Amino acid sequence: MSLKVDVRKLEIFNKIARVGSEEVASSLSQMADVDAEIELSKINLLDMEDVKPHLGTDKQIGIFLELTEPPKGYVLFTLPPRDGKRLARNMVPPSSVDKRGFSDMEKSAIQEIGNVLTSGYIDGWANVLDTTINMSTPTMVYGTGPEIIHRMGGWPNRDLVFILDSQIIANDTDVDLTVYTFPEVRPLVELIQDIDVETDIHEDTKASETLSSN
Repeated sequence: MSLKVDVRKLEIFNKIARVGSEEVASSLSQMADVDAEIELSKINLLDMEDVKPHLGTDKQIGIFLELTEPPKGYVLFTLPPRDGKRLARNMVPPSSVDKRGFSDMEKSAIQEIGNVLTSGYIDGWANVLDTTINMSTPTMVYGTGPEIIHRMGGWPNRDLVFILDSQIIANDTDVDLTVYTFPEVRPLVELIQDIDVETDIHEDTKASETLSSN
């Protein structure tokens, strides 16, 4: 099957990243009581050997899940340990905070945050693509970018990787959360090719204008 996409549909790639990230920012604001907003949302096409350096070598908290339906692939949330600590503090009693590491209650809070954020992110994707996307249970890991990719199973095993990369900032608590999406290119393109440009994009635009005016 051809991987060509109608040029009018290229905006859908940006919309996928933006809408999913907006859901994450909204969920983070409601759940952890922080003022979150999208700082950056971009698309990268990287050589596989550049993916691990792209994620960095600093230790970080990672929460990933596998998409079990098209577009398939993985979604990965990363944040520095200090930022995970700040989020956890907003959700657990002060007596449950471990000053030297993460208490079991703090780990549970971060896992729960991950569950809510990943669910909201995938819902945003599904709305744009007008489909349903099932996913695995999110898994929390700790390590460098290469170590996290290894825990994900080393995926993807291919030369080029299509990455949707969004950075979400919670200004009042100085939290920096990054969302990496590793969709499989062919299933994603097939979903986008099925979208009716004249109908779906027009309706999405009208809905966005309605929301903006309220």
